[in-house]
Amino acid sequence: MISNGQSVPLGDVPRVSLARFRELLRESMGAGAHVSAFFGHPEDGRLFLYAVMSHGLENALSIFATEVADAYPALTPECPPLHAFERELWERWGVRPEGHPWLKPVRWPAGGSPGVTDYFHVRGEEVHEVAVGPVHAGIIEPGHFRFQCHGETVFHLEISLGYQQRGVERAMAGGPTKRAIPYMETLAGDTTVGHATAYCELVESLAGARAPLRAQVIRAIALELERLANHTGDLGALAGDVAYLPTAAFCGRLRGEWLNLTALLCGSRFGRGLVRPGGVGFDVEPGRVAELARRAERALKDVAQAAGLLWNSPSVTARFEGMGALSKETAVELGFVGPTARASGLERDVRQDLPSGLYRFTHIPVSTWHGGDVFARAYVRWLEIQQSVAFVQAQLRSLPGGPVRAGCGKLAPRRIAATVVEGWRGEICHAAITDAEGRFASYKVVDPSFHNWFGVATAMRDQQISDFPLCNKSFNLSYCGHDL
Repeated sequence: MISNGQSVPLGDVPRVSLARFRELLRESMGAGAHVSAFFGHPEDGRLFLYAVMSHGLENALSIFATEVADAYPALTPECPPLHAFERELWERWGVRPEGHPWLKPVRWPAGGSPGVTDYFHVRGEEVHEVAVGPVHAGIIEPGHFRFQCHGETVFHLEISLGYQQRGVERAMAGGPTKRAIPYMETLAGDTTVGHATAYCELVESLAGARAPLRAQVIRAIALELERLANHTGDLGALAGDVAYLPTAAFCGRLRGEWLNLTALLCGSRFGRGLVRPGGVGFDVEPGRVAELARRAERALKDVAQAAGLLWNSPSVTARFEGMGALSKETAVELGFVGPTARASGLERDVRQDLPSGLYRFTHIPVSTWHGGDVFARAYVRWLEIQQSVAFVQAQLRSLPGGPVRAGCGKLAPRRIAATVVEGWRGEICHAAITDAEGRFASYKVVDPSFHNWFGVATAMRDQQISDFPLCNKSFNLSYCGHDL
């Protein structure tokens, strides 16, 4: 077991037989752990599989590895959260997990073009197929959705992504370089602070550095402001999808208020340029601290009014309740994270389970709800908005003095490290292995969307196809965060 953000010599990672690897996965998941990352790393002409497991009850991570050849018995039938990871592994390294229930590319088919053409088909005289995308109405990213329907009822939804793949993980090899931070800040543009924080904590771990306390506080404030902006925007978007214009209009404006607070903090509404290895790029003087606190309090009052309209409208709750429900058992079995998991009653939050940075010294209550439906996913956002504002205000009142940047030198050679951060969509995981020169030999990023996209497909089963926009919006997952 290691702590979140701790690096260890690569030779200290247990390399076990595939049978023992399978047992460790089963034992870990049976004890309440979940898969944070699963990736391949080539070494001396051999391929090793590395699993990073988060043990929330033990407040620790575990990493173990096994060697595989061209094919191996699939792990997914016994460990369902690995289904997309194993498909990605096959796609990236050509290693075939024999017995995988639905083996096909995650992002790119063998021909090298985005999207997937091999779809599951439901047969029947009255069964029909509806294809949506990859080009959608509106300025959004591309993704293809294939529905198998009987009338209006959806039997099966298959989601094909890959149109936004940029090869970021491969580009990180040989780094870190000056391009690394821009890559991290644009992995998923609405999660700039989350991914930049995970990257910087990883680099600091491998370099034996630590950000000063004042910098850790500023990072945490920025991370919560990112959560506030996106949760507020999501409430407005959900209201808009059921044509409830008051909340839709209010939250559209109020999302901008939170973004403007981030701009007040660092000059960028998305937090770019703020989080840097060794600390933060900008300090904040007392006058701006007071202004941040004042505007945060005002924004919360406005969001509370907009949210109150939403919860007190029977026409809205009638559309939200019961739609796209995911049980707690399903959330555990499939490895969901973030508000998606917490809306199903699963108390899974990195800030509590595996705290790093400032979260080691403070506490944010985990916000959960029951039902796992659209209402629950919306209401968890509102609960988290209240907790995040209280956290930000408390940190602004007690902002410590001192520097905001410390030295961060070269990375240690032949080491492995993993960091997890609770982004606004859920758990973000970055893992890296360094070579003999202290450069990145492998770099793995797992955005929360990678865990949760199958949740959209699962939630749509036995739902009306016309409910898809609302159900999909209640997850609000990232295409580009998935398509690394």
